[in-house]
Amino acid sequence: MELPDGFVVNDQESKVCKLLKPLYSLKQAPKQWHEKFDRTLTSAGFAIYEADRCVYYRHGGGEGVILCLYVDDITHFWYKH
Repeated sequence: MELPDGFVVNDQESKVCKLLKPLYSLKQAPKQWHEKFDRTLTSAGFAIYEADRCVYYRHGGGEGVILCLYVDDITHFWYKH
């Protein structure tokens, strides 16, 4: 492995980067990513829309937000009622 241009530190040219948590190219990566995303949102008070488990919502005080997850992108909608 070679360091990219601009990342070499003087007197440490022989050092390399250590990848702590490989994510992409693993078979279980999408599942692990979604599980982490799911835990994070549900711990923040979001509920899962049961008809589509990639849609999360949270509301209170006459306002709310809907998050729609698609692959690794998120669309959000704010609403008042």
